[in-house]
Amino acid sequence: MIVSFETTNARGRAATHRTSAVAYPAAAPVAHATFVLAHGAGAGQNSAFIVGFARELAGRGIDILTFNFLYTEQGRRLPDRTDMLDACYRGAVNAARRHFGRDAVFIGGKSMGGRIATHLAAADDAETLGIAGVVLLGYPLHPPGRPEQLRAAHLPRIRVPLLIVQGERDSFGTPDELRPVLAPIASQVTLHVVEKGDHALTASRRADVLASTYGELQDVIARWITAKTRS
Repeated sequence: MIVSFETTNARGRAATHRTSAVAYPAAAPVAHATFVLAHGAGAGQNSAFIVGFARELAGRGIDILTFNFLYTEQGRRLPDRTDMLDACYRGAVNAARRHFGRDAVFIGGKSMGGRIATHLAAADDAETLGIAGVVLLGYPLHPPGRPEQLRAAHLPRIRVPLLIVQGERDSFGTPDELRPVLAPIASQVTLHVVEKGDHALTASRRADVLASTYGELQDVIARWITAKTRS
């Protein structure tokens, strides 16, 4: 189901715009959970990755909402500033809460989308937003080849559970690079490593390998969200 919501240019600004979202109702509401899944920097919510994960997770019993960040909706290539991405994600969270009728939501996404989700989870009003947990699909810890430029200062402020799915060979940050950064909140973190995986969370682009790998990851995510919902 296609829905839409309003977002501001940045928090506190008056101008508003509309962006689109797609709701994927759970085939059978096993988890009774809502997950807002955000796209990465280079592809919108209609990408094969986002559509595939949304459909498969809905098939595993989780209500899913995907959405376009405003720059994507408007056909621009370069992502907006972090405060604008943050404001758009907030709009998506509120849209998901209204649409599926639950106050608590899990948030996350692919690469940049997951990074913005962590900013929401680390914010002072995370509890008011109803954030129950965060799922990161390839966290972009640093730009490729620039390990000194960490995007991690906010992570210790997160107080909800995190599931991080990271490729063993991810050029944006390997699991070994993530572990010391996550040490202050280690008790909240589940780190799932994709053996020989890259930033796309796979060791190969072959269709059969992609299908098998992504199916396993979708199982991991669904089980984790279900467990956190029932705990």
